Amino acid sequence: MQKKKRSKLIIGSRGSDLALWQAKFVKKELERKNKNLLVDIKIINTKGDKIIDVALAKIGDKGLFTKELENELLNGTIDIAVHSLKDLQTELPAGLKLEAITKRHAAEDVLIARKKGTNIKDLPEGAVIATGSLRRSSQILHIRPDIKIEELRGNVPTRINKFVDSKWDAIILARAGIERLKLNKFISSVISIKEILPAVGQGALGIEINRNNKLAAQALKKINDEKTFTAVMAERALLKTLEGGCQVPIGALAKVKSDGLYLEAYVGSVDGTISFRKRIKGVKTNPEKLGQKLAHDLLKAGADEILKDIYNNTKLK
Repeated sequence: MQKKKRSKLIIGSRGSDLALWQAKFVKKELERKNKNLLVDIKIINTKGDKIIDVALAKIGDKGLFTKELENELLNGTIDIAVHSLKDLQTELPAGLKLEAITKRHAAEDVLIARKKGTNIKDLPEGAVIATGSLRRSSQILHIRPDIKIEELRGNVPTRINKFVDSKWDAIILARAGIERLKLNKFISSVISIKEILPAVGQGALGIEINRNNKLAAQALKKINDEKTFTAVMAERALLKTLEGGCQVPIGALAKVKSDGLYLEAYVGSVDGTISFRKRIKGVKTNPEKLGQKLAHDLLKAGADEILKDIYNNTKLK
């Protein structure tokens, strides 16, 4: 009996340690659940990887870490693009589709300080925290207005090395990235969701394909996590309705529970002096509607003025 020919797919990935971990994880899962599939990885540099000395808010974020990958999807030179979902813009190019989302890792942020066990409230008066995220800095300043914020860019190991060589008191990174790279020894404390809401999609991997790629779509069905997909669709609908990118102070987290879908979101001013945080519950069958509803609630509460001010000052739009 003739052996069935193995199909082949190519994953496009950024070249950082974390991006390659993510691509290898997806490759392993795809090959494990699709027995006649071979998966290769192609490294692609993005604009965000090349510009590392400018604050993200100043260069904009639409497609910053995704455009080059998406161009190769459209050209057919790769079959799958694996993204940290928090980096993937809510408006995808025509012809592309978010086909699958992996089971979410822990979504929280972590504090990396000089001493184990240190949390945000333990830091001294006027402490310096470095972060490249307006979402994080807004929420930190809301809790601790005395904190001084420094700009921090680069991949995960680079950020940690910069901290070690600096005089900063702490930096903040995503728990998922630290734990995936087995850098847990640097974590001083996990920051509670009550203190800082994560970025939309944080902790989950988003897998994007060309709409016409039936082989990729079929293979990815087997590694999609339905609960995470539902939760993230609510978060992304909220972000899209607020017209925010990953460099606007917006945090959100949705959870699928037995009695429905819960979504919580934060919108704050850059300096953290004004903030809005709301929670909503809805049905699991229409996550987008829930996200839109909470976004409109936040806008009515006054978040629209905050966002207008940020867009005007940073020229993100």
